[in-house]
Amino acid sequence: MIDFKEHTLANGLKVLANYDDCSGMAAVNLLYAVGSADESPDRTGFAHLFEHLMFRGTATVPSYDTPVQEVCGENNAFTSADYTDFYLTMPKENFLTGLWLEADRMRGLNINAQTLEVEKSVVIEEFRQRYLNRPYGEQWHTIREMVYTTSPYRWPVIGLTPDHIREATLEEVRGFYDRFYVPSGAILSVSAGIEPERVFEAAESYFGHLPALPAPVRAEVQQEPLAGPVRRVIEAAVPADQITIAFLMERRTERGYYLCDLLTDLLAGGESARLFQHLVKQKQIFSAANAYITGEVGQGMLILTGQLCSGVSVEQAEEALYEELRLLAEEPIGEYELQKVKNKFEANITFGELNVMNKAMNLGFYSMLGDMALLNGEIDIYRSITAEEIASYVRTRLTPQRSATLIYRKTQQ
Repeated sequence: MIDFKEHTLANGLKVLANYDDCSGMAAVNLLYAVGSADESPDRTGFAHLFEHLMFRGTATVPSYDTPVQEVCGENNAFTSADYTDFYLTMPKENFLTGLWLEADRMRGLNINAQTLEVEKSVVIEEFRQRYLNRPYGEQWHTIREMVYTTSPYRWPVIGLTPDHIREATLEEVRGFYDRFYVPSGAILSVSAGIEPERVFEAAESYFGHLPALPAPVRAEVQQEPLAGPVRRVIEAAVPADQITIAFLMERRTERGYYLCDLLTDLLAGGESARLFQHLVKQKQIFSAANAYITGEVGQGMLILTGQLCSGVSVEQAEEALYEELRLLAEEPIGEYELQKVKNKFEANITFGELNVMNKAMNLGFYSMLGDMALLNGEIDIYRSITAEEIASYVRTRLTPQRSATLIYRKTQQ
């Protein structure tokens, strides 16, 4: 159970505070409501670029990392399709340093031609290493284009092409910063042994002077039902043939999301799960197999994927994956198996709440999601899911007619 208090500054910055005196650490999390889904189709990768740029310093603080290290702190960040998150941990006596640094770069970031070129080079190199020069590296560009037609989820967080970052002008980048990196587009959350009233006072002191700029207008990610089966085959110099099957699923706040989350753990939640036991260990169809959800706020994807063992045909592998779905749809899931997976979710959520960083992140995420009841209510949702619900979902939603299938065939050397 995460208790919290909430306060909004006059400039629109939302502040959430959780009192936790179980450790001497403080977690400061700043979430910006901007992700790759907020980008223009001809200028993708900007949200991820700013994950890098935000550490390039300001006129006041040329090196962001130096003050963090001086107060024995750690920091990092990540970008998703729906938001960008910056987080720090430090001894609670030094939490004001975290607020000072975040307030300073919220509106004072030093974006000039030199820093921009340096970070553009870093991001372009990351694009090459992780996507262009890696086996199966372009699969997420391909599968997203197959599943989404109009949604901005049709490109990955890294962007559609490195050219969009390479060709970005200083004016365009500054415009993106001015649009999204504003108090009214951010959520500050703190978890520490510090009274919430003191957190609010400190937030007012460090962030209150920042201008009240218009809140970012975000494009609504529309419902996008997958229209019929989609299939693509790529021949490439990869280690083994691979099959990936994607299904469009429900939004993050809908019950179908939790059904899919539980379902993928039944299939691939460790070596005791079905895909490993049936298809890797017993039948030896795959050398590795997995199932997971992509987790967007809007309609994400449920993914089944596996690398084929030598001598196994793509047809055999695809049939084997659908046979696992058929078993879930037609044969009752045992109470022990289902309860084991539910227990895992409950344990992960419960143990996660022991960590101040997890709590600060969750406060920001569920506030951005617009449903704070889910912060403490998801365990009950997982507990309430029945075997028949899962079977019904598989029968009606996870069918070949609603799938996008991407096949990599290994080229002959």
